[in-house]
Amino acid sequence: MKTHINLFIAFFRSGILGFGGGPSAIPLVHKEVVTIFKWMNDDEFSDVLALGNTLPGPINTKMAGYIGYRVAGVAGMINAVLSSIVPSILMMIVLLTTLTSFKDQPWVAGMTKGVIPIVVVMMAVLTWDFFKKSNQGLGWKVSVTILLISFLLIEMVHVHPGIIIAILLCYALFKPEKAKNAGNKEKEGAQ
Repeated sequence: MKTHINLFIAFFRSGILGFGGGPSAIPLVHKEVVTIFKWMNDDEFSDVLALGNTLPGPINTKMAGYIGYRVAGVAGMINAVLSSIVPSILMMIVLLTTLTSFKDQPWVAGMTKGVIPIVVVMMAVLTWDFFKKSNQGLGWKVSVTILLISFLLIEMVHVHPGIIIAILLCYALFKPEKAKNAGNKEKEGAQ
């Protein structure tokens, strides 16, 4: 029972505080799942995030479903998914029924603008953590190369990020030793 309560708390908090949608909720889910409740480590979380990004739908809900299932089976999956979507449903009902009359007020616009920098910082911290983890596995050169190529493909060529993630997952699946050896050689050279 305690596990289900913890699942509910973890995904309710990330759902209610994830202002701005899925990307802003990812650092919150990471904090709950990896740091607070220790249901998985950083590498496992990165894998869940990568796979979740290749699938359609909201990332927070997909991650809640998988993590809930992993922690407490089907009941845990249902618990985690419901606790991650209930805050949004409740807030939408409250906001749409009450704030529509205040939408033109400066304080409402100020609330929205005030949250954006916090979301940016949370995303930057999570990005930096993932980049450090990729350095441990692949090395700086390979990590920076993948980062730059991915950025160019997404921003200049307008390739969907899910396609790039799928390509990199296939690459890792078929070339794990080559990537691992490149990272190890670069680490040895740096020492």
